[in-house]
Amino acid sequence: MPRLFLLSPASSTGRRAQILLRPEASFPLAVALRSREGAAIGDVFAFLSGLYFRGKLTYARAFCPEHAYVITPCQGLYTLEQRVTRETIEAFAAVDIHHEDERYRAPLLRDAHDLDEATGHASDAVLLGSIASKKYVEVLGGVFGSRLLFPEAFVGRGDMSRGGLLLRAARQNTELGYVPVLEATRRGKRPPKLAPVR
Repeated sequence: MPRLFLLSPASSTGRRAQILLRPEASFPLAVALRSREGAAIGDVFAFLSGLYFRGKLTYARAFCPEHAYVITPCQGLYTLEQRVTRETIEAFAAVDIHHEDERYRAPLLRDAHDLDEATGHASDAVLLGSIASKKYVEVLGGVFGSRLLFPEAFVGRGDMSRGGLLLRAARQNTELGYVPVLEATRRGKRPPKLAPVR
């Protein structure tokens, strides 16, 4: 069965979101977001987040583009290329992701269960996101159980380091090693800094 990739979302608030949503913004992504067709959520979140989501997106596109999904704040799971509009991003910004908030939890549970059923309850699901808090693990762990995995090299790394790690893995065409989230040590000693890319 195909391995699933589940990417945690970028924040839809903050300075980069303000830049993207400005009515007068004229760069291509902002123009596309204001159009009826919208823009791919992967590209939008890569702009909003910078290195971390760009790393997740590049990694997912390199190793599993047809089975990769973005976790959204209130609309469940989207494919990487699913289109979003300005109104979609504004709706995302109105929800603070928390595992007990039904606006977030219910759509994610619905889509995760549907995805798990469609793959015969047999696919591993790799979480490319934080495993130290409950907001993803609490919800997704209840669906995938021991099949919910994460890159072991994430332990002890901050967001920027994780993004850099994923970009390097994609460029080297070397997939990271995964371990079950529910059985793993989720916090650990900070590893050495990544060597600069030359």
